[in-house]
Amino acid sequence: MTAYVSALDLFSIGIGPSSSHTVGPMRAALVFAERLRDSGLLPDVTRISCSLFGSLGSTGLGHGTPDAVLAGLAGFRPEACDPDDVRNAWAGLDQGATLTLLGGHTIPVARGDVTFEPRTRLPGHPNALTISAWGDTDAAPLFVQTFYSVGGGFIRQDGDQIATCTATQPLPYASSAELLALCDEHGIGICEVARRNEEAIHGERGLNAGLNAIWDAMHECVEAGLQATGTLPGGLKVKRRAASVRMRLEEYDGQSQRDRDTSTEWLHAFALAVNEENASGGRVVTAPTNGAAGIIPAVAHYYLRFVPGADAAGIRRYLLTAVAIGSLVKANASISGAEGGCQAEVGSACAMAAGALCAVLGGTPRQVENAAEIAMEHHLGLTCDPVGGLVQVPCIERNAIASSTAVSAARLALHGDGTHLVSLDTVIETMRQTGLDMMTKYKETSEGGLAVNVIEC
Repeated sequence: MTAYVSALDLFSIGIGPSSSHTVGPMRAALVFAERLRDSGLLPDVTRISCSLFGSLGSTGLGHGTPDAVLAGLAGFRPEACDPDDVRNAWAGLDQGATLTLLGGHTIPVARGDVTFEPRTRLPGHPNALTISAWGDTDAAPLFVQTFYSVGGGFIRQDGDQIATCTATQPLPYASSAELLALCDEHGIGICEVARRNEEAIHGERGLNAGLNAIWDAMHECVEAGLQATGTLPGGLKVKRRAASVRMRLEEYDGQSQRDRDTSTEWLHAFALAVNEENASGGRVVTAPTNGAAGIIPAVAHYYLRFVPGADAAGIRRYLLTAVAIGSLVKANASISGAEGGCQAEVGSACAMAAGALCAVLGGTPRQVENAAEIAMEHHLGLTCDPVGGLVQVPCIERNAIASSTAVSAARLALHGDGTHLVSLDTVIETMRQTGLDMMTKYKETSEGGLAVNVIEC
């Protein structure tokens, strides 16, 4: 049994605004369309319906879930599609609209074909959707499947066992204690444990190409966000800030007389840039989710810009260390806001970034584990309460602040020798228990917290 999840899966290139509410449902709808095509029933289909349950029903509208479902049914893939092909795919439907399914069969489609059932929670996961294909009669569907969007863009079909990596890994581990033992036994760092496991799955060339593609997408997202201006979609009318922060920092850094270090402000700008792109439905990398997508790329850009000797090889080490930590969280707790609250999203990303930065700054495996533990520990109990069901408030700023926490946790760990009272395993288990104890209204339903105490204008 191994906890390890490949970096090429945990860091997946997709679109905003949510890995669990946009990317996952699109993948589920695509799988449904592929299976429907392969079943031979496609010519008999006259209508397709989709029911969104639990958290998908609560905040699916603000997260673009119905648009993603229609895009998936049409054969679009989140890693390759143009985000413009997804925006308003459902919301912009006119009377008499049609949808061409994967396989070339065209059917009528209406907004009423997608229904929201937030009070119905299926046992498999809070994020559930059932897709049904109908023929000439509504007596019974021709084909029906239920999927769970379990966080980070991962999906599971009803009845499936929790997926684990089936590839043979030379250095499997199921806990941080086992991970540190492997480092001691082989005299290697956490990054190297991840690399050896990855190369067993993808080969050296495939791994490096995959990591480079992930980093390129992260970098392009930051650059796009630093340039974009205007107002984010949705009723909150949130103004983009990353570009204006960038311009002020460039102006200040260009002055001959400066009285402050701007590295933290740049760190914030990088995180804002990513999460504003995500909120707009743009291209983004789940890291490990979309709601927390700004932290890992922001800290990586901080490393490249402000750490002497930083380079592309360091970025690959950074990503591998991050995924080694994120795999532990995914296997032993959750990265889903609907399941564990925002501690499972922002807390996980902060822990991954803290440990990864500590590693590229020269930290030992125990210092890396300590950095991740510090970062996670101080996010325990963090609720997921997006105002208006949009991944904007408090999500965007939350990524910026968590990026600072990650840097602080890494540097604090480097001042110690890795010895600490609370282990990463303990804090991950505590996060899991806290998520179970947390009331549903604080887990991505927009029924509690800031979501009900902020007046939407």
